[in-house]
Amino acid sequence: MKLKAFTPLIFSAGLFCAGSAGAQTNPITADTIIQRVTRVMNPAQSKGKMKMTITTTSKKTRTFVYLAYAKNHGEKTLMKYLEPSRVKGQAILMLNNADDIWVYFPRTRRVRKLATHAKKQKMEGSDFSYEDMGAGDAFIDEFESRLLGEEKKQGKLCYELELTRKPKSTSGYSKLVMWVDKESFVPLVIDYYHDDDSTLLEKELVCGNIEIIDDIPTPMQVVMYNKLDRTQTSMELVEVSYKVDLEDDLFTERGMKK
Repeated sequence: MKLKAFTPLIFSAGLFCAGSAGAQTNPITADTIIQRVTRVMNPAQSKGKMKMTITTTSKKTRTFVYLAYAKNHGEKTLMKYLEPSRVKGQAILMLNNADDIWVYFPRTRRVRKLATHAKKQKMEGSDFSYEDMGAGDAFIDEFESRLLGEEKKQGKLCYELELTRKPKSTSGYSKLVMWVDKESFVPLVIDYYHDDDSTLLEKELVCGNIEIIDDIPTPMQVVMYNKLDRTQTSMELVEVSYKVDLEDDLFTERGMKK
């Protein structure tokens, strides 16, 4: 996404018990919406297989396939690369909502911890930063939210929210604008504004092909459009399960190497 960012890693829209907007007795608030969005994007646990395709400015493409694991509502995330051969076995571990990041290189069998500011960097040259992939509670912890109104996106009536970075936030974005499906609370579109200029649109995330998996509506594809570089990266969810029990040992240096 934390996609997590938003963690477009695996979107999920569980907890239908939260209800739809129509069931609200009182007018819904921005804080309530963003809390539900956070639950939507961060299931308790998940395991999936992802296909990531990067399209460059010259329209050339690079494709990666990896396994993705998440636990504690996105607080822990692990990615293990399967393809192409040059990165097979490489792993990325993100803890504390992507504040702590490690990379394992199978050729040297070494694990390297990335600097704190690395979460703003591109992951494998894609249009997703590490922050986008692993920040579970970022929408609540890093931003102040404001309800702008309602607007249709992808044929669905959505809440339009503006999220402004808090003074002590470490997020790489000054502002987000988000359109949230009123029925499922799935964020259908998110606009990301530049770190140093809240008027400069840097990236746009679009979610689509929503299917019900394990009783959870799940976007099977998300695309991040880089408005400045004129590149894009798509994430296709090949398979996913939310009914899993992941051991804590998986999200360790030893787990990265298995």
